[in-house]
Amino acid sequence: MSTQIPPQIQNQLSQLQQVQQQAQSLAMQKSQVESRQKEAQMALEELDKLPEDVTIYRTVGELQIKSTREEAVSKLNEKIETLSLRLQSITRQEERISKRFTQLQEQIEQSMGNQAQ
Repeated sequence: MSTQIPPQIQNQLSQLQQVQQQAQSLAMQKSQVESRQKEAQMALEELDKLPEDVTIYRTVGELQIKSTREEAVSKLNEKIETLSLRLQSITRQEERISKRFTQLQEQIEQSMGNQAQ
């Protein structure tokens, strides 16, 4: 039996490796977005505990900006919604990558089975 891997199978293995790297990258992105979303949610919960007339400062880039409670709540809600949409997008990408990974695995197994015959 030959130990040489046919070019077709090498190509499929290379694609499988790329898909695996994409999946890892998406998992990292998802974790970061989830973390940011939890932080925003916790900040919103803390804001809800404060009185209406409290002075609030929001971070905008490198600056601290004086803000109303309503404005801060609004900005946090927008952020949470945006992050939620981003999570949905990442989840859909993960599903596509997972399907592609499974397809490639099956193709490789089939090619290896054909090679053994």
